[in-house]
Amino acid sequence: MIDTFVLLDRLPTPAEHRRLAEEVGWNAAFDWNTMPTSLAGSTAGVVALDGNDVVGMGRLVGDGVKYFYVQDLAVLPVYQGAGIGTAMLRRLLDHVASTAPSTAFVGLFATDDAVSLYERNGFTPGDMTGMFRLVKPTEG
Repeated sequence: MIDTFVLLDRLPTPAEHRRLAEEVGWNAAFDWNTMPTSLAGSTAGVVALDGNDVVGMGRLVGDGVKYFYVQDLAVLPVYQGAGIGTAMLRRLLDHVASTAPSTAFVGLFATDDAVSLYERNGFTPGDMTGMFRLVKPTEG
């Protein structure tokens, strides 16, 4: 565990994203060939550093005005519990508050392990049911 870490307002590189995703068990969730384009479509990002090592990441996707979604918030397992996830989430929420012209909707999907992190930071399950669908490319 670390006592200090540095946050940078930037997206992770594709290599940094992949390393963190693999370390937290998300490797199968991503198409690494399209990750550079996916990252480029983000509205904001944050990385946490321990020295020169990226130990956490998070990003926002959405329209950049009204709807924002927290995406890929991850901290290396050995660094979890040190407040890094909370600090990155708050940095992303500060970005929303400073750029959205009016009240903004911030959504996310949480793993079971992360639910308490988001609840501590004001997120609630709400009255709606979150849903998603995976769409495969059209062959032809």
